[in-house]
Parts: sequence; C-alpha cells; structure tokens
Amino acid sequence: MKYEPFTTFAVQISDAIATVTFDYPPVNIQGLPMLADLDMLAQKLEADRTVKVVVFQSANPEIFVAHADTEFLKDMSPAAISRDDVKLLDLQRVLERISRVPQATIAKIEGFARGGGHEFALACDMRFAARGKARFMQMEVGMGILPCGGGASRMARQTALGRALEIILGAMDFDADQAEAFGTVNKALDPEEIGPYVDKLAQRIALWPAESINACKQAVYASIDRPIEDALKEEAYWLYQATSQTPALKRFAWADDAGAQFDMTKQRAWEELVVQVQEVR
Repeated sequence: MKYEPFTTFAVQISDAIATVTFDYPPVNIQGLPMLADLDMLAQKLEADRTVKVVVFQSANPEIFVAHADTEFLKDMSPAAISRDDVKLLDLQRVLERISRVPQATIAKIEGFARGGGHEFALACDMRFAARGKARFMQMEVGMGILPCGGGASRMARQTALGRALEIILGAMDFDADQAEAFGTVNKALDPEEIGPYVDKLAQRIALWPAESINACKQAVYASIDRPIEDALKEEAYWLYQATSQTPALKRFAWADDAGAQFDMTKQRAWEELVVQVQEVR
C-alpha cells in the first residue's frame, strides 16, 4: 500500500506504525486540500491491515492543525434549512471517517490545536499534549456559529456536560495540563517526554493482532452511544469477530499450559506475559 502523494502531510510506515506528519505551510490550515488528503488516508487505512497504529504529529513547532479554512466556511448558505434536509458537512464526514478507521489513532500535540484542529484531535482515539507548547480552543461561538467538526458532539463525550459548555461557550485558550484535567487529552507531558511516551505506547499497541485492535475500538465506541444491554451485545459480537480472525484460542491454551492462571508469580508479570504470548500464532 502506497501512502503518497499527499499535499498537506507526509506518511512514513515502520513496524506496523504509520506516522502522519502535517506539513502545510504556513499554519497547517484545515481546508479542502487537507480534508481531501485525510479522506484518501482513511480510504487507504481501511484497506490496510498491516498498519495497526497511526500517530498524527506536525512538522510545525508551533501548530498541530489550525482551524478550518474560512474560505470554504464563508461560502456556506446564509439560509436556514429544515432538519429533514440536513446532511453531514464535509468536515464532519471526514473526521468521523478518521475516527472509525480500524487502527488505533494517536494525536501527538505539540502546538496550537484550535477550532477544527482541536476537533480533529478529538476524532482520534487518544491524545497527548506537550506542556508549554500545546494550546487548545473552540472559538466558533464568537464567530457566530458552533463547533461543527464534531466539537459540539464529541466534547461532552470526553468531558462532563458543564465542562464541554465551558470550553465551547468560553472560547478561551487552555493548555496541556488544563486539557488533561478537563479530559480532552489523555495526558500532559513535558516536551522531552512526549515523543518517547507516544513511541512506546504505539510500539506496544502494534504488537497486538490488527483484528483485536479493531474489535476493541468498535466495542468501546458502541458503548458511548447505546444502552448498556445493547453495548454488551456489541461487545459479544466483536468478541466472536476477534476469535474467528486471531490466534486467541491458541493463546488461551498457552496461558493454561504455562500456568499463567494460577501461578502468583506469573500473575504479577502479566504486562510482560501479554507480550510473550504474541509468539503464539
């Protein structure tokens, strides 16, 4: 699978990890070229089971991804439409497609991620932010609109309802530590720590079967939107999808034969045992 050519970012593949580096001077603006690139990237990832993790980062030391390009926003119709006529915006459709790729997606944020750039980060599975460098904001309310790339929809899923409204209606910058406290990023890290931390996490996730990574993603996402009974059925569904496509049953037998269930020493060592079991195929 070739991951080129793209206009707004470059893609490097190594050890089942795709590193996507935004590089669209001067500010990594989120316009039609970036959306077209992201749409094509999602199409390629959907068909590629050799890639298990995607890390998004930026070549610009000050900006992760900027807000949506006002060029296409200013061409929106000023007339209201009925609910029956509403269709997804391109920004919503593309970011939702990114959120649903079968790979684990990680945003490594070391600069500004405001407006649509923040919404892109929210569409990723995990987010990590560099202290002193990352800044976040949803400014749309001050422009007379609302976050419309999933920001209004995903924010409360990441935070509490009141916190989501504070972020959206306050339209203020917040930093990496505040983002961690709000729940919009997984962790705030010092600048020299974020690279090694994300690399280690990505490398560990890339050890697992692609099918079980996808099954975990789909079950977790389903739990957000469905009543608990339906979510549990979704878990069961994806369990069978995983066991039919991975060596899970052989690995259960290995764990039993190795005494991993009842040996206290092995119970203490599961963080390493789960790596060792990858040899069972």
